[in-house]
Amino acid sequence: MLVRNWMQPNPVLIPDDMFVSEARRVLAESNFHALPVVTAGKLRGLVTRQNLLRTAHFVLSTQNPDELNFFVTRLKVKDIMVRNPATVQGSDTMEYCLTKGRELGVAQFPVLEANRVIGIISANEILQLAAQFLGAWEQRSGVTLAPLPMSPGVLGRIADVVEGAGADLQALYPIGSKDILPKGAFVEKRIIVRFHTANVNKIVAALETAGFRVLESVESHRPALSA
Repeated sequence: MLVRNWMQPNPVLIPDDMFVSEARRVLAESNFHALPVVTAGKLRGLVTRQNLLRTAHFVLSTQNPDELNFFVTRLKVKDIMVRNPATVQGSDTMEYCLTKGRELGVAQFPVLEANRVIGIISANEILQLAAQFLGAWEQRSGVTLAPLPMSPGVLGRIADVVEGAGADLQALYPIGSKDILPKGAFVEKRIIVRFHTANVNKIVAALETAGFRVLESVESHRPALSA
């Protein structure tokens, strides 16, 4: 999965000499969590919703008319922006984006292509992606299996058991650690299984009979289609 296919495209770009009060208005009216600061076609910084909220909160908490006047008429984006922000490329993978965000403690990245800002990828898009993977909008039922060695064929066995018990299998997600194992060893991962069924208990029983330990189960029913 490439960043360009999941980012928010065509973000609002602002100059570094824009007043912070105006940037706050622009951000409030947009669906973005950050605004790239671009001057002469080059990315100079990033203004985040957190930057603006923190600045506005400080000014309001002082209850000082001079501070408020400075905020409205003189404080500029270049005074509060994150300079030279970390970026990702549109051709980068989402896995790389997640890893880089975790390592740097960054919740949003400007997305570049040929040194031009083409989008924003943020924690919001990551959450939406996770929701799609887990079928949050489809009201899938599911189970989480206890960690088991990811040997060849294990996912196929799980799929056969679930479908053999009458469920409409939607997805299998192995979730595991990054531990380095001896050569020839198989990493153990929990398996999240998502499916549609009228009887989750039947699926749980079938999995346990097949030797898989079920840590948890969630039952959800798709809304009935209107006639």
